[in-house]
Amino acid sequence: MSFLNKEKKYKWSFVNIGGSARVRINSGEDIAHLAELDPKMWTVLSCPTTGLEIDEKSLKYMDCDGDGKLRINDVISVSQWITSMLKNKDLIIEGVDSIDINQINTDDANGKKLYSSAKQILENLGKEGTVISLADTADITAIFAKTRFNGDGVITESSTDDAEIKATIAAAISTVGGVADRSGVQGIGNDQIETFYKNLADYVAWNEAVVEAPFGDKTDPLIAAYNALDAKVKDFFMRSKLAAFSPNSMASLDIQTSRIDAISADNLSTKNDEIASYPLTHITGKSEIELDAAINPAWDKNFNIIKSVAVDSSKNSITEEDWAAIGEKFAAYQSWKNAKAGASVESLGLETVKNFIAQDKKAALLDLVAQDSALKEESENIEMVDKFLHIYRDFYKLLKNFVTFNDFYNKNKEIKSIFQCGTLIIDQRECRFCMKVNDTGKHSASSGQSGMYLVYCDCTTKTKPGKLQIVAAVTVGDIGALSVGKNGIFYDNSGLEWDAVVTKIIDNPINISQSFWSPYRRMATAIENLINKSAADKDAKMMANATANINAAPTKTAEEAKAAAATPPFDIAKFAGIFAAIGVAVGMIGTALASIFKGLFALKWWQLIMLFVGIIILISGPAMVMAWLKLRRRNIAPLLNANGWAINANSKISIPFGETLTEMAKYPKMKLDDPFAKKGLKTWQKWCLTLLLVIVVAAGLWLTNILGIISPKLNSPLPKFNKADVEEIVSDSLSVMETAIIEEQTVTE
Repeated sequence: MSFLNKEKKYKWSFVNIGGSARVRINSGEDIAHLAELDPKMWTVLSCPTTGLEIDEKSLKYMDCDGDGKLRINDVISVSQWITSMLKNKDLIIEGVDSIDINQINTDDANGKKLYSSAKQILENLGKEGTVISLADTADITAIFAKTRFNGDGVITESSTDDAEIKATIAAAISTVGGVADRSGVQGIGNDQIETFYKNLADYVAWNEAVVEAPFGDKTDPLIAAYNALDAKVKDFFMRSKLAAFSPNSMASLDIQTSRIDAISADNLSTKNDEIASYPLTHITGKSEIELDAAINPAWDKNFNIIKSVAVDSSKNSITEEDWAAIGEKFAAYQSWKNAKAGASVESLGLETVKNFIAQDKKAALLDLVAQDSALKEESENIEMVDKFLHIYRDFYKLLKNFVTFNDFYNKNKEIKSIFQCGTLIIDQRECRFCMKVNDTGKHSASSGQSGMYLVYCDCTTKTKPGKLQIVAAVTVGDIGALSVGKNGIFYDNSGLEWDAVVTKIIDNPINISQSFWSPYRRMATAIENLINKSAADKDAKMMANATANINAAPTKTAEEAKAAAATPPFDIAKFAGIFAAIGVAVGMIGTALASIFKGLFALKWWQLIMLFVGIIILISGPAMVMAWLKLRRRNIAPLLNANGWAINANSKISIPFGETLTEMAKYPKMKLDDPFAKKGLKTWQKWCLTLLLVIVVAAGLWLTNILGIISPKLNSPLPKFNKADVEEIVSDSLSVMETAIIEEQTVTE
C-alpha cells in the first residue's frame, strides 16, 4: 500500500531540531493524520527492527510485512490501527503499558474484538477492575491456566468432569503422546484421539490372531540368537564347501594367525568387532558344525542358546539342513510377531485395552475438542491485546525517533534516542552517544563522513555470552590517552556493566583548541617515528654486520687476519680537509643564525610579538579553519546509515550540543599535598629563580659584548670588552685637541 499520493489537508506545526525543520507530533490527531504528512518531511524513511532500545516484540508487531524493516507505510498503517482503537487518541502520547479497557473504541469492529478479549483475560486471571497491562498478557499460560476451553483444539483432563474420559485422556497421552495446551498442560487433539482408538482396535485384533510359540518362553531369545548367527553360520558352510572344492585353500579360509598376532598386544576386550569378523569355527572341510568344537568367542553365547534350545540332544553336529529347519520351526510365530499392530498401547495390558474399547469414549472426546475449537477466534484475539498494549506503550517513542529526532535533541540527559545504547567511561570522560554496530569494519568504512571523532569498542561481560560492538562519539576535550587497545567500562541502558576495549579510532577534530596543537603533535609524531626508524635501522645494520663478521671469522686465513688487523697510516691531508669542511659549515650556520638574530633584534618589541603570532597562525591556522568547518558539518546521519537506517534529513551536532554528549571529569579546586612528590622549591620560587637566571645570563652577554655582534645598540659599556668604542672615543678626543691647537695657532699668526 502506498501513501505517496494522499491529499495533504491537515495543518502541521513545525520546529527546528538539529539544524533542520521538522514536523511537531504533539497529539493523537497528529498521529491519526500521519498518512497526510509529505514523506519528504520525515526524518527517517526506514530503520531495522533489531538493535534498538525498544522492545523487539513491539517492533515486530509494527513491522506489518515482516521484512525486518520499519518503513513509512508500516508506521502509517500502525498509526491508523492504534488510533482507531481508542476513544481518546491523546492517550498514545503518555507511553504507558496499561489502559482502562473502557477507553477502547467498541464502535470499531477491531476495537470490539479487542475489548472482548481484554475482558476475557481479566476474567481468566481473576482480576477485579477494568485496567489491563502488559504484565497481564505476558504469560499466555497464566491466562488459560484456569480455563476449561481456550480455543486451541486441545483438551486436557481439566476439560471434563467425567472420570472415564479423564482416564482415557491420560491413557492416550501416555501411549500415543500428547501436545501442549495453551494452559501449559499436556493434552490431546483430534489426531491423537483417532490414533489412540485405532491402536486399541489393532492391538486386540492382533492378539486374537495369536500363533503359539514353538519353544515356549525360550522362543523369543532363540529367535534373537538365530537372527544374530544366521549370516555367520551361512558364511561357515560356504567356506567349508570352498575348502572341500579346493583343499589347498583351507588355510586361507580358516582363521588367520597373522590377524590374531596383530592385535595380541592390545586390550582384546576392546577388539570385539575384529574378533567377530573371524570365522565362526575352524574350517576342516566338513560341511557341519561340531557341537563340541571351539566357537569364536564373539559368537559362542548365541551358539550355546541355539544348541541348548533347538538342537536335539542326540545330535553331535549341525548341518546346513538342520540350521534351515530350526528357522522354519519359528517362521510362522516370527511373522505374527512382526505383524504386531497397535504396539503403542501394549503397555496398558490387553484387558485394559479391551475395557477402553468397551467404554467407547471416542465420540465424547471429539465433542470436547469441537467445543474447545469453537473459541479459536476469541482466544486468538488475546494476542491482539498483547499487540495493542505493546504498540500503545512504544509507538509514540518510535515516532519521536522516526518522524522527528526529539529524543536525541532533548535537553534532558536522562532521555535517550532509540539508537543510543548506553554510556562509555574512558580516559576521564563520559561518552553518552554510543551506538551498537554489527560489523566494525563495515560500519567504519562510511562513518568517517560524520566528521566526528569516533571510538569503536568490543564489549564483554560474564553475565551474557558473546561480545557487543559499539561506537562512541567523543565531542569534548582532547585526544588525551585515547588509542587502540585502551580499556574502559561500558554501561548499557539497563545498567549492566561491560568491559570495553578500543579496537579502532576514526580521527576527526574534537574541538578548535585540539586542532591548534594538531600540527605540532603530528610533527612530534613524525620526528619520533623518524628517530625510531633510524635507531632501528642502525641497530639492524649493526647486528647484521656483527653476524656477518662472526660467520666470516673462522674462514679467514692467518695472512688475511694479519692484513685486516694492520692499521693504515694516518692521512693528515684527508682529515685536514674534513676539519676544514666542518669549520666552513659551522661558520655558515653561525653566520646564518647571527643574521637571523640580528634581524630579530632590529625589530621593535611589538614587531617581535606580531612576528611570533604570525608564525603560529601560519602553522596552526589552516588546521583550526579546517576543524571549524568540520565541526560545523558534524552529522549523525552517516552513522545511522551505516547501521541500515535510511536518513532523510541532516542531523547536525553543533558545538554547544556536542558538549552535552561528552562530559569530562571535573575536580573541585583544592590544595592537596602529594606525599610522594619530589621535595624542593615551590613553583613560584622556581619561576623567580628561572627569571633571575635569565636576567643574569642576559646581563653577562651584554656586559661581555657578545650581544654587540647582533646590534651596535647592544654594545657593552665596559671598555675592557668594547675596545672599538674606546678607540673611537680616544680618536674623537685627539681630533678635538688637534682642532683646538690649529685654531690657536691661527689666532696667534
